[in-house]
Amino acid sequence: MAYHFRNDYSFGAHPKVLKALCQTNLEGNPGYGADSHCAAAAGMLKELCRAPDAAVTFFIGGTSVNFTAVAALLRPWEGVFCAGCGHINTHEAGAVEATGHKVLALPAGPDGKLSLEELARALPLYGDVHLVRPGMVYLSDATETGGVYTLAELESIARLCREHRMYLFVDGARLGCALTARGSDVTLPDLARLCDAFTVGGTKNGALMGEALVLANPALHEDFFRIQKQRGGVLAKGWLIGAQFEALLSGGLYFDLARHANEMAQRLQEGLVRKGVPFLFPSPTNQIFPIVRDEDLPGLQALCPLEVWGPAEEPGHTIVRLVACFATAPEEVDGLISAFPAP
Repeated sequence: MAYHFRNDYSFGAHPKVLKALCQTNLEGNPGYGADSHCAAAAGMLKELCRAPDAAVTFFIGGTSVNFTAVAALLRPWEGVFCAGCGHINTHEAGAVEATGHKVLALPAGPDGKLSLEELARALPLYGDVHLVRPGMVYLSDATETGGVYTLAELESIARLCREHRMYLFVDGARLGCALTARGSDVTLPDLARLCDAFTVGGTKNGALMGEALVLANPALHEDFFRIQKQRGGVLAKGWLIGAQFEALLSGGLYFDLARHANEMAQRLQEGLVRKGVPFLFPSPTNQIFPIVRDEDLPGLQALCPLEVWGPAEEPGHTIVRLVACFATAPEEVDGLISAFPAP
């Protein structure tokens, strides 16, 4: 039996999302996001954020929303701070740099979080007018290795950003998992209060595709649609994303799916720990990172297609990534625990 833990977008969509899409199929909606479903989903999200003055727009995918937001928010001579493992630095093929803005990567720990200390240490290095001026801090929550920011961390980084005229942007491709992680003390209203802009990811949390961008800072609203259009981020059949977010945000489904993904990943992580398997760090979200012996890797990949994260500190060992999602069943978790090679 093969197990499915490669990523959280291996499956299509939650049945309620598919039902919503089928119901809108022959409605004859206006295009480019000017439809009732996008308007309703945007209103629901603003209400959840307690941010009536925010603007919400929808994109097809994460890379598109990331580089469009950076291009819209920054002046031509400005760059963006991010963790070295940040998505815009590692998995987007230079999309941000292609807009003319330099990514300023900084060291991060195993949890993938960018610290206030690293930002404060880096800022003086860019005081020379011959260099790029940092105009934004980009954070991922959850991070690329499953870490979650605390409210205190976000508040301190937001203060630093305001003191140094930098925007704060949070990539929330896995925001649902971050907000519902065990011990998390951050809420959507907190993000709306502290960030200039942030995304609420659907692709990795039960949607076929789609990300919502919340522009919490009213100064960013004017003409944003124009740059979104210019950068290829406007879907003609925009209601296809709006209807999905309507379904996800109704009755707390978005958070239920994320909570389930977290619970399945934690069940898997705890079971492997009991088996003696070491980990990169104890991730609280739906991505976990076991360390396996190189000799066991081919058999494990045959059993469970997965992503190889990189070599471990201990020679002869490799870090791998396992990801749970809305469709992960407890039986699949328990089966993988039993079949997983013991160290």
